[in-house]
Amino acid sequence: MTSLIPPAGPRVLFDAQHSASRAQAAVSLAMRRDRLLRIQSMLNTQGPALARAVQLDFGVRSPQLTEIADLFVLRTLLSSTLKNLAKWMKPVRVRTPLYLQPSRAWLQRQPLGVVGVVSPWNYPVQLSLGPVITALAAGNRVMLKPSELTPATSALLAELIGKAFTADELCVVQGDGSVAAEFASLPFDHLFFTGSTAVGRKVAEAAAANLTPTTLELGGKSPCIIDASCDLDQAAIKIAHGKLLNAGQTCIAPDYVLLPRGREAAFGQAFARAVAKLFPTIAGNPDYASIISPRHHERLKGLLAEAQGEGARLQVINPGAAASGENRQMAPVLVFDLAPGSRLLHEEIFGPILPVLAYDSTDEAIGYINARPRPLALYWFGKDSAARDQVLARTVSGGVTVNDTLMHIAHPNLPFGGVGESGWGAYHGEAGFLRLTQQKPVLLQSSWARGDLFYPPYGKRFDQVMGLLKRLL
Repeated sequence: MTSLIPPAGPRVLFDAQHSASRAQAAVSLAMRRDRLLRIQSMLNTQGPALARAVQLDFGVRSPQLTEIADLFVLRTLLSSTLKNLAKWMKPVRVRTPLYLQPSRAWLQRQPLGVVGVVSPWNYPVQLSLGPVITALAAGNRVMLKPSELTPATSALLAELIGKAFTADELCVVQGDGSVAAEFASLPFDHLFFTGSTAVGRKVAEAAAANLTPTTLELGGKSPCIIDASCDLDQAAIKIAHGKLLNAGQTCIAPDYVLLPRGREAAFGQAFARAVAKLFPTIAGNPDYASIISPRHHERLKGLLAEAQGEGARLQVINPGAAASGENRQMAPVLVFDLAPGSRLLHEEIFGPILPVLAYDSTDEAIGYINARPRPLALYWFGKDSAARDQVLARTVSGGVTVNDTLMHIAHPNLPFGGVGESGWGAYHGEAGFLRLTQQKPVLLQSSWARGDLFYPPYGKRFDQVMGLLKRLL
């Protein structure tokens, strides 16, 4: 298939998709499956090429990391979606109350129309194609705007999608922030954004001008609570993996650790052992990703310098040789004794820096979390089920993994999304399908219906009917 993408801006592409979506409002199961299978074929044949493009964009990022964090996640999403799609598409019968019988009612699941997807740079394949897969499964046309910070990956996605799809089915729009702003201002039937909270606000504002509904997958300060009942070594290896996957450039990475006062040193030692096990060296290790750009690298170094200037204590964990400044492989850093106003405690870190905060009681830890914007993810480690249940009941977050990190996002049947400042709307599984589907309520009136009993002029018969219905409610 040859792409029909013209040498024109986002508006021309949108108009083509909008016209096509209105001309073909009903999208069959066969067509939806065909589009998903084209994505699947692309991943199967071009997975290595996509991994090389991601590595080129990052500088250092192993193909194995892209395989597990981008491609495998998409393969499982496709498999689950293809397996369940026919069931998800079926009309859902709705029980009809006595006063409307013998009519019948159902929800008819239809495509919204044209869905815009704005994707980030940190997992540039997964977070581009994941929402695309969900939108195509729901029968929509899709426009994708990938990040300009991963130009090699974005260009390859544009090329591969252009070969597999016509522009009025699925197309890629490339460009910088000005193009992204134009993209977000288009009157989509739904706009899906993954990225920072700051940019998410701008996207929501642009979408609101068109009354475009949005799904915002943002980030924020995801806490990791270590309970007094926890085995520190078991927790440390899982926290280190969750924090250092992609060098901390993960929206659901643990952003800070809360642990019982007096266990700070023990945790520092356990974390250092965990890092050495996962990454025997930092510099030159292909499994330890680079920070995406010099600007982001300087931002992280600035946060550390500022915290240290305010009196914080840094524990740099650097197994093997010193990290190279050329490839932006930044060694992990634990930060203790932070000042309450430190930017490390108020800004999403998005790097291999982990603040460690002490607490004296579970109530204090819960209070600290609840005094701040609701996080995208929360992690709890321990064996005390009563303490665990307290945290689950008294905190609100986008998702939770107990005694591990990140894993709730890998469950194909769990919705993934934020709450409050960490975003709104969820996808993955049926939740994502429904997010990008219009569930149209339909009532089929029976020829035996007696709606005339409720027509004016009102009189004695009306009062008798209403009296009977009130008794039956």
